[in-house]
Amino acid sequence: MKTLWLLAAAVAVPALADPFQPIDVFDLEYASNPQISPNGNQVVYVRTAMDIKTDHSYGNLWLVDSKGEQHRPITSGPQNTSSPVWSPDGKQLLYVSDQDGSNQLYLRWMDNGQTARLTNLTSYPTNVSFSPDGKWIAFTLPVTAATDSFAKMPAKPKGAEWEADAKVIDKMFYRADGAGYLNSDIRQLFIMSAEGGVPHQLTHSAYSHGGAYSWDADSKSIVYSANEHDDWEYQSSNSELYRVTLEGKTTALTDRIGPDNNPKVSPDGKYIAYLGFDDKKLGYQNIGLYLMHKDGSNAKLISAKLDRSINDIEWDDGSDGLYLSYDDQGHTKLAYTNLAGKLTDITADVGGEDIGRPYASGSFSVANGSLAYTQSNTSHPADIAIVSKGSKPKRLTDLNSDLFAFKSMGKVEEFWVKSSADGLPIQAWRVLPPDFDPKKQYPLLLEIHGGPFANYGARFAAEMQLYANAGYVVVYLNPRGSTSYGAEFANKIHHNYPSQDYDDLMSAVDDTIAQGYIDKDNLFVTGGSGGGVLTAWIVGTTDRFRAAVVAKPVINWASFVLTADFSPYFTEYWFGNMPWEDPMGYWKRSPLSRVGNVTTPTMLLTGEQDYRTPISETEQFYQALKLQKVDTAMVRIAGSGHHITARPSNLMRKVVYILAWFDKHKADKKQ
Repeated sequence: MKTLWLLAAAVAVPALADPFQPIDVFDLEYASNPQISPNGNQVVYVRTAMDIKTDHSYGNLWLVDSKGEQHRPITSGPQNTSSPVWSPDGKQLLYVSDQDGSNQLYLRWMDNGQTARLTNLTSYPTNVSFSPDGKWIAFTLPVTAATDSFAKMPAKPKGAEWEADAKVIDKMFYRADGAGYLNSDIRQLFIMSAEGGVPHQLTHSAYSHGGAYSWDADSKSIVYSANEHDDWEYQSSNSELYRVTLEGKTTALTDRIGPDNNPKVSPDGKYIAYLGFDDKKLGYQNIGLYLMHKDGSNAKLISAKLDRSINDIEWDDGSDGLYLSYDDQGHTKLAYTNLAGKLTDITADVGGEDIGRPYASGSFSVANGSLAYTQSNTSHPADIAIVSKGSKPKRLTDLNSDLFAFKSMGKVEEFWVKSSADGLPIQAWRVLPPDFDPKKQYPLLLEIHGGPFANYGARFAAEMQLYANAGYVVVYLNPRGSTSYGAEFANKIHHNYPSQDYDDLMSAVDDTIAQGYIDKDNLFVTGGSGGGVLTAWIVGTTDRFRAAVVAKPVINWASFVLTADFSPYFTEYWFGNMPWEDPMGYWKRSPLSRVGNVTTPTMLLTGEQDYRTPISETEQFYQALKLQKVDTAMVRIAGSGHHITARPSNLMRKVVYILAWFDKHKADKKQ
């Protein structure tokens, strides 16, 4: 077994430091969307903080120079400011803000700080950018599509108070988690003068054009990604690249089966780089980096040697290669590739924009040979750092030093185990209580990630720290099916989930027990989404855990695929057939099929407006456990979708309820 100790504190902690407690969530801050100026001398970024009175997070723009000095706000106050974009000459900064009550575009002159509001829009602009010549601004806006009702009610008598009209739904995608029930709006691409004025709609077809796009080098057209196939609702992963001129003429550039997205036109205008894959209908497929001529010809995969998915790409200034990010063994890396696909890693500490659990995240930008990015490790959420090829990263901010200097934080150790199923190497981490003493006995808390095609890693996680500060040794890992280990590792659960991922999880638990400091009578387990599936599967398979919390789970795969917000994707990629075509195949992978075995006290926790794993899944398991006379409770998070921790109080609420349930069922509360 290999053990690595990771950085545990960014600053020296006083001897009498206080525990990190749930209320401290409101004091956390993190950086996102760093945009480096064209000359590479400054970085503007979104600094997010929590407001304890309104229970909301607020983002403001901050500016820091490349030396880590002159760190100051551009906007301030209870507002949400996002999407900062430098003008090509670096003299202006474009951004979106709701400071006047609605989301509008603003332009700031960087020499004197003068700011002008450019728009009076009725909806939220996204994907904001300058044209290379600085004369145009592009963005996407929702446009209401015309709809016809097939039924007409009789006229209502004067003064009558009738019930609201019926809601008629005839679309495949009619609701989405976080958005609720969808209207007939579709996003279209707009342009406007960089000096303001009336926005001009550039795309008009009856498909959403809210995806990524890139200006051509001559500023005369835009390359964008969209799914414009007639049966697009049934081909959720089949997008193409198109070019639209400023006069509105559209030309298709790709036509393969599979996603083509995130186009980036080279600065010299010769090439288009983009991301995608040839769709083989697998649960997981590596996202590759492709290169083609500007007219769409001679497309080729240049990242074939990298058995990892690429997250994002940016050209270098000379059009000689691209910078990119990808996940590798629980780390998010920045790298550089030339046009022949030769890859050079630059740094491996990108992340920190997901502060709840240690998921992969992070963003970066490039200018003048330097990269600004969000830097994180187990000791802190995202800060801003800068790096260039061949140099070491320089951290420019330390947003949480004022909090962590007075808080005790758990140390994190990495370890590897061989799965009891087949010897497959599995990467895992343990978070130890701040006052850890290996001679004592501690309860163990297994925390399982969702996805299932996702990854945990050596990143800050408020929830893990809160559990450790409550006295638990927290174990988290990347069982088979997790990303960042290659396509074969991820697809070991293709049409086979849950399966031996259960054995991977138990192997990490067994390895931690073997260290000698775990109270074997106090083992606990929890997980959310895909982790909720596995938690429910675990209590239906073993009674070794003292108590469990199943968060936002899938319990019955047949009912899930018919009520979740992306039914076509789940049926086609996760099962390959419909539930009525293979009812037993769906059933044998459903945790509900094992509910008759459950004796473990099991609490369920789900958002009432969750449309990804609808709360009807939770209700099925709750009722089944009640019928089995198993000790259970159902915690319904009001107003929450699948992303329960979107509100700061709900991150706190989730942890408080989980700890309370485990404390209630501890074999011995004397610790």
